[in-house]
Amino acid sequence: MKTILITGANGQLGRELQLRLSDRDDFEMLVTDIDELDITDVDAIDAYFASHAIDCVVNCAAYTAVDAAEDNVELCRRLNAVAPTLLAHACARKGARMIHISTDYVLGGDGHRPYREDDEPHPLGVYGLTKLEGERGVIEALPDAVILRTAWLYSPHGKNFVKTMLKLGRTLETLRVVVDQVGTPTYALDLADCIVAVLTATDWHPGIYHVSDEGAISWYDFTMAIHRLAGITECRVSPCMTSEYPTRATRPHYSVLDKSKFKATFGVTLPHWEVSLRHCLQRIAQSEGGDQLFPLKISLN
Repeated sequence: MKTILITGANGQLGRELQLRLSDRDDFEMLVTDIDELDITDVDAIDAYFASHAIDCVVNCAAYTAVDAAEDNVELCRRLNAVAPTLLAHACARKGARMIHISTDYVLGGDGHRPYREDDEPHPLGVYGLTKLEGERGVIEALPDAVILRTAWLYSPHGKNFVKTMLKLGRTLETLRVVVDQVGTPTYALDLADCIVAVLTATDWHPGIYHVSDEGAISWYDFTMAIHRLAGITECRVSPCMTSEYPTRATRPHYSVLDKSKFKATFGVTLPHWEVSLRHCLQRIAQSEGGDQLFPLKISLN
């Protein structure tokens, strides 16, 4: 049995990873968030590693408030760059492995084809810069780490685009959503499955990998799909350009990821984003308070 430390366990990915590992008898989970372990404190990390036998760290913790990051640079850097580097050093000292989650924001988003792992990074804003610093810190401290870059993460938990569009679709008569930003929505449960694939592979394959669901879509078209599948018909959604909806931080215009390296290495098949969206909406509708987000009792099968 392998012992897996999940940091950021209360977040979207951390909760979905716990769900996936909970019914397995080949893994024991240690789950931590800020209340259990301050991953920006080297002494706290060392003390935790000294009192637990850890085979692999899955670092799901991050500062993900992209706009707020522009005004909270130091905190963002501590969580996105310093913390994963400290965890990687601890893994190196203890002979543990590490899976670190990164983002499409390190790539820039000005391309016109799916981004490969060897494309030159061009981070956007404080968030992207600090996540790239985190990647490099992890690799320098622990060269055999696995880094998974993902994008547009959503789940039934916490705050995310899908749940926001459900709420706005129910409460607003009109809504404008940007149409010139294109990427791939990633269901956190699918990303959790990919992490399990890394953990259960016959061999350990270090390196950077791109992981998201299949397909590509704009935020506007994603919103239209969310409303269609959820039965929301009263809200009129209109497309707008990024220039008409300014934000504190710059967003990537194109952040589709090339997943061929991950699929070939680990032999996985990734679902299309609409299949996964349908599954997530089913879970939200069946969850406590889900009826407040769905105007109609409909079948999502």
